[in-house]
Amino acid sequence: MSSEDDISDFNDPVQIGNTPPPATLPSGYPALLESVSDRVSQGQRRASLAVNQELVSTYWNVGHDILERQTEQGWGSKVIDRFSADLRDRFPGIRGFSPRNLKYMRFFAETWAVTPIVQSPLAQLPWHHHIALLEKLENESTRLWYARMALSEGWSRNHLVRQIETCLHERSGQATSNFDTVLPSPTSFIIQNVTKDPYVFDFLELTEAHNERGLEAQLLHHVERFLLELGRGFAFVGRQLRLDVAGDEFFPDLLFYNFILRRFVVVELKTGKFKPGYLGQLGMYMSAVDDLLAQPGDEPTIGLLLCKSKNSVVAEYALRGFSSPIGLVEWATALKDSLPESISHSLPSIDELEAELASSETTAPDDSSLRD
Repeated sequence: MSSEDDISDFNDPVQIGNTPPPATLPSGYPALLESVSDRVSQGQRRASLAVNQELVSTYWNVGHDILERQTEQGWGSKVIDRFSADLRDRFPGIRGFSPRNLKYMRFFAETWAVTPIVQSPLAQLPWHHHIALLEKLENESTRLWYARMALSEGWSRNHLVRQIETCLHERSGQATSNFDTVLPSPTSFIIQNVTKDPYVFDFLELTEAHNERGLEAQLLHHVERFLLELGRGFAFVGRQLRLDVAGDEFFPDLLFYNFILRRFVVVELKTGKFKPGYLGQLGMYMSAVDDLLAQPGDEPTIGLLLCKSKNSVVAEYALRGFSSPIGLVEWATALKDSLPESISHSLPSIDELEAELASSETTAPDDSSLRD
């Protein structure tokens, strides 16, 4: 066979009919296919991250150059418009040089002027995530907190915005719990930080007369968004799952498994105020799940009691007599009131915090610097 024939055979499309059936393949073939697939996926991810990091770095440098010219020469909006048009003429196939985006680049460089974010792993965040961080947040430490969370949790841009708008940094790890007394360190710290208080279910459509069953049904109707609010690692196991305890039947509201914590999580929902008596029921459910459902290697079940409201002091007193890990939290359909950051860190008590939350109004950050 000639070399031309060799090349022709090499370039010909693969014929499906000539593909060996699975039964005739070598025993090591599935492992090889899996290994190569993993390599290709990892390579694609590394390439994507490298491209994104280079894009973010380029945008920071462009913004820095514009910022310098504006400072030294007094560039205004008309110059930015001209600059945008000339860049798009020079790079007709490249998007991202609109006047608005150039102003974002300038703001990006101005915001991270001392320690450029492009020098950190956070540059792996997509550009639209950075825009959301710039638009929604003014405090640098808070902005960094959300950036790190978005990167570690794999948030989409829309989910990042939602978490900012529902003040996740103020809610995260705030459950009233007994984790630090019944769980070893650092497990207690990790589990505490998985919790939120309150949980915000802004996707619910509840009537005035809703009950626990109606709340369960709504949460499961929006189960994907419910899981996002719960956090990373949660998988839904069942609703009103039957537990047979020596012939008696019990039905916990919702059961989850967290693959990161390697534990079942029993969630009980209440549409009213917390009552200490709820803990006994939840504790029994947790013990039954440990005995009936947990597998070797699973850690003890965690309980989460979600109430519409609670007296935090009563909740703390009630938890003192329990050896099972339980978190008590509130749930809400919206955060209508939000405490300004400058005040939140100076409040000495929960009562004062709740009073401020009830009276202060949400204020949007000033983005006038983007509209010149």
